[in-house]
Amino acid sequence: TWKWVVGPMFLYLCERLVRFWRSQQKVVITKVVIHPFKTIELQMMKKGFKMEVGQYIFVKCPAVSKLEWHPFTLTSAPEEDYFSIHVRIVGDWTEGLFNACGCDKQEFQDAWKLPKIAVDGPFGTASEDVFRYETVMLVGAGIGVTPFASVLKSVWYKYCHDATNLKLKKIYFYWLCRDTHAFEWFADLLQSLEAQMQERNNAEFLSYNIYLTGWDESQATHFVMHHEEEKDVITGLKQKTLYGRPNWENEFKTIAGQHPGSRIGVFLCGPEGLADTLNKQSISNSEADPRGVHFIFNKENF
Repeated sequence: TWKWVVGPMFLYLCERLVRFWRSQQKVVITKVVIHPFKTIELQMMKKGFKMEVGQYIFVKCPAVSKLEWHPFTLTSAPEEDYFSIHVRIVGDWTEGLFNACGCDKQEFQDAWKLPKIAVDGPFGTASEDVFRYETVMLVGAGIGVTPFASVLKSVWYKYCHDATNLKLKKIYFYWLCRDTHAFEWFADLLQSLEAQMQERNNAEFLSYNIYLTGWDESQATHFVMHHEEEKDVITGLKQKTLYGRPNWENEFKTIAGQHPGSRIGVFLCGPEGLADTLNKQSISNSEADPRGVHFIFNKENF
């Protein structure tokens, strides 16, 4: 038995040593941004840090807990000179991080007062393959929208510089959330991307649909009254917010009809139930003919 145990244990110890060494490297918090609904953005720098779109890191803040490591998806783009995460304050550890960064104080905080942060990573995810397809469907549910912040930022930077070598030609983006106000930082990103594409006369590059799955009667009345306005009353985007859940069968059939003979990447960051639905639709709407349309499903679950 020991012959079978020694090998894996040796590899495990090596992996722990590498993680310990990487976690000891100095990380500098360059900026802390407070977003609405108790969401903070940490912008950080670390020597030799290289990332791809959609990857994630493990974060430890000794001022909050000396042992706890928590995973966070990177919301920055590889083209930026820093890496960032968005943290929603929903528990004891995130509350401690919020206070340690001085976000509970009104006055401006000096950089040297910010807590020390240990970072391990980045680690790969399915979202890294986005730029290998000409057409992609991005589906984010709630906080699962964060990996696509990195993707869309990277697309924005590529279009700012030179998009001629970009294989990706069309993005269908779906965002399902109960309360868009909790992710206003992401709506701001969509507004920037929307304006950028219009300036470059390529507004058709990004098609996005935002589905609000939770609202009350007073909100519904308010939405109806302002439905005719040029911009959406919730997000400020030209694309109006939809209510309920998408009809995935219709969406897949429509996209398949618009891109015959294509390999379409379907990327999800969301719950397991939604993953099962999208996987079944990807299979049922893919043609048996190798020259036909094929949906390639990729998922991240939380």
